[in-house]
Amino acid sequence: MRSDSLAFRLVAGAALWSAIALVAGGLILSAIFRNSVERSFDSRLNVLLHSLIATTEVNAEGEIVRQGGLSETRFDLAYSGWYWQIWPVAPRPALRSRSLFDQSLDLSPAEKTIRNDIGLKIFDTIGPENQPLRVVERRVTLPGYDVPVSFAVAGDRTEMNVEIQSFNTWLFAAMAAMGAGLLVALLIQVRFGLRPLDRVRHSLSQIRTGRATKLEGDFPLEIEPLAEELNGLLEGNREVLERARTHVGNLAHALKTPLSVLTNEARSHKDPFGETVSRMTMQMREQIDRHLARARMAASANVLGAHTPVEPVVGRIARALERIHAERGISIEVSCPPDAGFRGEAQDLEEVVGNLLDNACKWAEERVRLTVTAEGIERKNRAFLLVAVEDDGPGLPESARKTVLQRGARLDETKPGSGLGLSIVTEVANLYGGELKLETSAMGGLRAELYLPATAPLS
Repeated sequence: MRSDSLAFRLVAGAALWSAIALVAGGLILSAIFRNSVERSFDSRLNVLLHSLIATTEVNAEGEIVRQGGLSETRFDLAYSGWYWQIWPVAPRPALRSRSLFDQSLDLSPAEKTIRNDIGLKIFDTIGPENQPLRVVERRVTLPGYDVPVSFAVAGDRTEMNVEIQSFNTWLFAAMAAMGAGLLVALLIQVRFGLRPLDRVRHSLSQIRTGRATKLEGDFPLEIEPLAEELNGLLEGNREVLERARTHVGNLAHALKTPLSVLTNEARSHKDPFGETVSRMTMQMREQIDRHLARARMAASANVLGAHTPVEPVVGRIARALERIHAERGISIEVSCPPDAGFRGEAQDLEEVVGNLLDNACKWAEERVRLTVTAEGIERKNRAFLLVAVEDDGPGLPESARKTVLQRGARLDETKPGSGLGLSIVTEVANLYGGELKLETSAMGGLRAELYLPATAPLS
């Protein structure tokens, strides 16, 4: 997935916000759980504190004494982490649980106070064995005792911390699993959601390579207007092309009629002026034909969705030329895959193949071979087909091969023709991004290799 792709932006954006939401949710849940556990622990300590106060009284001598014990047995185990303490009880030392042994609780960490309700103070401190303690303290005035007495119960908060840590570990694991699941879901959702765009891209590729003429298939509501507009654009392009061809034909007809009149008038004059006019009108006709043909080919070479099956075209031309050259006994051998396709107009393929075959027949002794290769040829990251035409004629020296590709060039005036055939083939090949090469044939004559853009047949 590229960093500049729409899919990456959607996934990255959703993943970022999901991560923020998961982290914030995890912190909130952790804080809620911690607060719940601490309040539960504080409530337990508060119950023990009330029991401590309820079992404490002042005797007849004015001394504070304890009546009975508390339900928590760990108060009797030395340094167990669970302690209680009552002070001051002058003139005697503070009363404390057996678990404190010879130590006392530090009940003055005012800066560490967590909650200070009415008459009740809750704070954290450090116990005799460096234990983290949670302390609840309440100052009470006992009947018959003039000095307010402080009652404190402390519990080891290690078990609370362990419980909180265990919850946080599972919470982190759950959030990580949920994040991974969300990321996978995002990838699937984005892939599924953008699949119609892949279909549009594939359809456009099919149109560009000639496999289709318009976008086909069912698209989502959001993509359907785009598909309709693209189909309208393609149809408009075809209409513009047809109008351009019509205008080209009209222009050709409008110019050729006056040129024919001038030519006929010039032929009626046998003087130098008539010969000059006749020669100039002939050149004008050739130039008009040439540029109109190039305009038509340039337009057709850029038609989206143009597709021509190759086999019917080359077979038809080969049969026609065999009949034309029947007196010389020329045989034309054609080898073409049935699924070979040319990404262009049929008349352009007919023109280039016809020129190559006709040129080969003129120079061949007996045999001409046409071979079409439609697979494994790639030029400029595009698929091409190779049309190879060979003959068993005298061939052509390498030094003369560039010359014959020039417009009007003829090496042998005894052969019929205008010398435009190979140059036209070169122009058409160039317009389609292809190429014409002349090589030596294994049959002894010339081998013309024509590269044209290929496409698969319409499905």
